[in-house]
Amino acid sequence: MSRYIRTIFDINRFWNNHEADLVRRRAILSRETMTTVRDEMAFLQGFLRHPGQVGAVIPSSSFLERRLVRAAGVEEASCVVELGPGTGGTTRALLKAMRADSSLLAIELNSNFLARLARGIDDPRLFLQLGSAENLADFVAGRKLPAPEVILSGIPFSTLPPTVADQVARAVAGVLAPGGRFIAYQVRTRVTNYINPYLGRAKKEREMLNIPPVQIFVWTK
Repeated sequence: MSRYIRTIFDINRFWNNHEADLVRRRAILSRETMTTVRDEMAFLQGFLRHPGQVGAVIPSSSFLERRLVRAAGVEEASCVVELGPGTGGTTRALLKAMRADSSLLAIELNSNFLARLARGIDDPRLFLQLGSAENLADFVAGRKLPAPEVILSGIPFSTLPPTVADQVARAVAGVLAPGGRFIAYQVRTRVTNYINPYLGRAKKEREMLNIPPVQIFVWTK
């Protein structure tokens, strides 16, 4: 009889623990869902306010984020720069893949996005910078960071004034470490008009599981 009671007790304890685990998982999923919804709303508001600065109406998909991380090869980089991090989806993916002793400089022109990043990501490797990518060299030097081995850009080159786009391209080529990679994900191909004169021809691939589908360009210095 005592063995039967112990068995019933063990089964009951198992189900109680299982139910508690399910509740915790649902709470985590609920928080993640709410974060995603808030990011999408913030991104849409940013696009409506500044359509020339924001390259899409919603954040990048997880499929695109994973592909960008693979293309960048950030696992061995000591310094990574992200131009136009937006609401931080790709920023989080980069940090997850980066070394514990590496640094990520995220440069954002939209102050609302930057404030959201500051509230949402607590990581000592992340340095947030408000400003234009044209001043990339000054921002890297000001933080006393080494030449970045990876620069990742979601800036929509197709909507930038030509002089600004060229200045960004010149800054990227000047700061990037020898052998380093510049990765740009874009809806249109106009970015090549600005980067190719400095870094040569890019390797290109496409990610269809994103809204909208984008092309990924990879240059090696």
